[in-house]
Amino acid sequence: MNEIPTIRVGILGFGTVGQGTWKHLHENANFWEKILGVRLVATRASVRKLDKDRKVPIPTEALTTDSLAIVNDPEIDLICELIGGVEEAKKLTLQAFANGKSVVTANKALICEHGNELFEAAERAGVQYAFEASVAGGIPIIKVLRESLVANEFPLIYGILNGTSNYILTRMETEGASFQEVLKDARELGYVEADESLDLDGIDAAHKAVILAYLAHGIWVDLKDITVEGISKISNADLDAAQKLGCKIKLIGVIRRNFENDHVSVAVYPALVPMAEIIARTDGVFNGISLTGSVVGTVVLTGRGAGQDPTAGSVISDLVDVVKGIRGINSSIKLLHVSPDQCKPAPAIEVTGCYYLRLSVDDRPGQLSKVAECLAEHAISLATVSQTPHGNNSPATLILTTHETNEHSIAQAMASLEELPGVEEPPVLFRMFDPDSNGE
Repeated sequence: MNEIPTIRVGILGFGTVGQGTWKHLHENANFWEKILGVRLVATRASVRKLDKDRKVPIPTEALTTDSLAIVNDPEIDLICELIGGVEEAKKLTLQAFANGKSVVTANKALICEHGNELFEAAERAGVQYAFEASVAGGIPIIKVLRESLVANEFPLIYGILNGTSNYILTRMETEGASFQEVLKDARELGYVEADESLDLDGIDAAHKAVILAYLAHGIWVDLKDITVEGISKISNADLDAAQKLGCKIKLIGVIRRNFENDHVSVAVYPALVPMAEIIARTDGVFNGISLTGSVVGTVVLTGRGAGQDPTAGSVISDLVDVVKGIRGINSSIKLLHVSPDQCKPAPAIEVTGCYYLRLSVDDRPGQLSKVAECLAEHAISLATVSQTPHGNNSPATLILTTHETNEHSIAQAMASLEELPGVEEPPVLFRMFDPDSNGE
């Protein structure tokens, strides 16, 4: 009887996802053996502190504070890079490739900043670099784009890419709780990254949107060149106003491509999404991604976007695919890459849509007309107007929606409104998402 071969996995980083990966690899060891014909065994893991209490049991001798020692260990066949961050993770990944080892990662920041370099390095080394867990947790969006829907071109991809922000907005909407109240609960539940700006300022979602844009269109968009806005300016008054307009406010990533001029726009921002859209009704810690394909039409995927089990499940899915490749069971699909003359970022003047504005203004006659005139100077016309006086010489609240305009004009108008006499605070702006709009 032939002995069953063993493939040993080293895990760099033993936080929530690392522990989940270790747990499920060991708990389901017999299953991996059945579907792969090999034993897939988590063997070593690197940590920052050896004496930290952990929920997942792991032998003391399997732990080390030296990630490089795992990468260089000749007994380790595959690497899971789950440490986060960029520079150290990049060095370890490149060293693993140099050692002939494939790498599975959940590190969207690393891929966003150095994806092209790492993919090329993996190809030169003849190894695989798998990253399903880097986007949308348990939703298999990367495999869907690269494999299931490979026959499609995608004029529109949009959706909720950050479960923490969605949890906060859902609680604010359903309970009338304040942003700070829900944020406190999210911290206690462990939903918020150690660097909270990643979740709250839209940076985490932006990393994922950049990766999706590359997978769909073969173009790397620089994070510095796209609109990235977070949720901290959203008030309960905005959520109530959105409901009256038949919408919900969601933090969404939006990727549009105009196939006539081959321009791509990528952005992350809070938007008023019509209630008819499944994405608007995707609440709590769930993520949702809508893909409009040239062949399949619109497909919507929803699922838990974060947490130990969903993300660990995606890591293990990648591990299984890598092992299949090693054993010749299947071959991976080559990543799409296009030259700059084939596809370019869309300029702001081409990115169009309708907008929601909330202003705090002096409660006196003529103030609304001044605001309307200011917007008209930038060729922006109003679709709806709502004014709420607060009395006692307090500023009034203006809630406005516009007809279609473009990002260039609205940015100029916002700058003018900030300087307009009688406007007491910087205006708050949200997009009004329309899935049927070309957006360019």
